[in-house]
Amino acid sequence: MASHLHADRSSPQPPDRGTLDALITQARTLRGGLDAVRRGAGRSGSEGGEPDPGVSGADPRTRWQRALCELAVHQLDDLGSQLDQLREGMPPEAPRAWPSADQPPGKATAETSGAAYGTAVSPGKGPASELVGRVGSAEWNLLTDAVSWSPELYRIFGRTAEDGPLSLDELPSWVVPEDQTSLTTAFTGCLVDGRAIDQEFRLVRPDGAARTVHMVGEPVLDDVGGTASMWAVVRDVSELRRSEHAVRETRDSLQHERHIAQTERRLAVELQEAVLPPWRGSLRFPHGDERTTGALDLAAHYLPSASSALIGGDWYDAMELPDGATLLTAGDLTGHGVTATSGMAMLLGAVRGMALAGVKPGALMGHLNQLLDSSAQPSLGSALCCRYEPRSCTLTWAQAGHPPPLLFRDGVGRVLRRPEGVLLGVTSGATYGQRTEQLEPGDLLVLHTDGLAPDDAPGTPPGRTTGEGAPRQSALHAGSVRMLGLAPRFGAAGSAQECVRAVAEEFADREREDDACVLVARVTL
Repeated sequence: MASHLHADRSSPQPPDRGTLDALITQARTLRGGLDAVRRGAGRSGSEGGEPDPGVSGADPRTRWQRALCELAVHQLDDLGSQLDQLREGMPPEAPRAWPSADQPPGKATAETSGAAYGTAVSPGKGPASELVGRVGSAEWNLLTDAVSWSPELYRIFGRTAEDGPLSLDELPSWVVPEDQTSLTTAFTGCLVDGRAIDQEFRLVRPDGAARTVHMVGEPVLDDVGGTASMWAVVRDVSELRRSEHAVRETRDSLQHERHIAQTERRLAVELQEAVLPPWRGSLRFPHGDERTTGALDLAAHYLPSASSALIGGDWYDAMELPDGATLLTAGDLTGHGVTATSGMAMLLGAVRGMALAGVKPGALMGHLNQLLDSSAQPSLGSALCCRYEPRSCTLTWAQAGHPPPLLFRDGVGRVLRRPEGVLLGVTSGATYGQRTEQLEPGDLLVLHTDGLAPDDAPGTPPGRTTGEGAPRQSALHAGSVRMLGLAPRFGAAGSAQECVRAVAEEFADREREDDACVLVARVTL
């Protein structure tokens, strides 16, 4: 039985795979075109071939274009990776190593540097509008001590043109202490050893705001191979880092919830298997009864939900009682998972105990209602309890908001008239009636839970028949109607197990939102 608290909520739908495939194809096409643009930007600074990044022939505009191309490459690489993850539907078990937002980033590696440029261009906005205020450039001339900053870089550092730019000696003092050493080492490697800079660090602006920036820079060599100046492109990646931190947290949360769900399902399955009868094939009650008529040929089947991996609180059972009678029961508790299966185990244990003590079906339902009403975890449940007397072939039964049994005789099926009985746990002190049905050799009795037949369909009043002579009842479950349609197959079946197999085949194509149980009892001839 699906929980009454969530009956009106639909599950979230995944993104359309065709749309994602189209976006991934477009991203790859853009990536290939960008490579051509990047090669063109590199050739513009030299007469032929690929230019050396350290030569002075590349003017500031060419260096800016090349840096922007590198930024765009990182953006598209990360966009493609994120679209791939979105298409898969869940975060990977071993995600890429993004730098932590609360730890020193250090030098960006080949695995993490691309993540610094993971913000895709918004629809309707060009690169200029997206990058303004977030990407600035600078050049430090080592021969004249002149420093040139772009207006965007002033905004990133929270300075004005009147404040002037920062020298290479002053810049580390603006960086948080944890990042100062790595930044100084990167500057030394660039100026002394001619290595390019690809460094991320955190700075503190005059207003106290902390920002995370990514710097890409190169030395500019003079004619004799010495370092004449250093240029750099600086991007403010603070918002991106915060977004990545949020993604990381939600990814970890999803993986934790997935682990909990898998563990809960395993426990629920183990509990269900420990409680439900481990039947394989047909069972005959009473055991060892050599009579040719009156005994029961029994078989049962559990049908899992087609739309949920969680285990519900459905149960079925058949048990021989000390006085020779047979207990037949089926029921369902709201909810899914360990809570539902543990509650089901409690109720089924109570049913077995009271039936062994000789409690009649109607009174038994009243005790079950009291038990569920006083439970520490209130919930709702439905139940059906039948007591079959093999000597007289009589069936005495009671129900609590549960679909009534279906009786098949001479190739025709009908729904037994329900006695009074509300759902378990609805109200304290509820009373439950019981009815007695006279069975005949060859009759087939089917008990099922409402997951098999969740919907009601109007029918004709009890006692009336269809044109073919098949009795109909009011408020028939949709699944009950389909079950009644199996009457010819049930009539031709040689055992209860063959009838269960017919039920499983009939409902195999149904997209059940809940799990269900079916119990078939055939009075032997």
